[in-house]
Amino acid sequence: MTIFVLCACLAGILVSLSRQLNGRLSFATSPLIASFWNHLVGFGLLTAVGLAIGGLIPAGALDAAWYAYLGGPVGVVFVAAGSWVITRIGAMNTALMIIGGQMTGSVAINLLKSAESTFWMASLGVVLIIAGMIVSQRRTRD
Repeated sequence: MTIFVLCACLAGILVSLSRQLNGRLSFATSPLIASFWNHLVGFGLLTAVGLAIGGLIPAGALDAAWYAYLGGPVGVVFVAAGSWVITRIGAMNTALMIIGGQMTGSVAINLLKSAESTFWMASLGVVLIIAGMIVSQRRTRD
């Protein structure tokens, strides 16, 4: 279990670093160009790794439902929006709002799927994240 927690924490650190780097590129160019280069370089790296280790196109990939492939376009919007927002509200506020949106979306998906979940605890998490955003905004204005 510890390895999964560490991997999740590392992923969070890498998301923050990625947002900062894309934000800098967005500031120098535009959110669209930053997103384009993010995905082009990422595609190149993933293709190279996939070709090196194999399994780039697994059996049954074409059997997946059409909507299973919408993660790519959604990811493009996420990266472009993050690149645009981070230069305007800062890294901490962007991270808080992204996490708040992820929590809200997760709670909604669990409710729609009738998945077992601790609704009140998840909702409290969302409220605390939004409260953190409000508090951080008040501190920057003072």
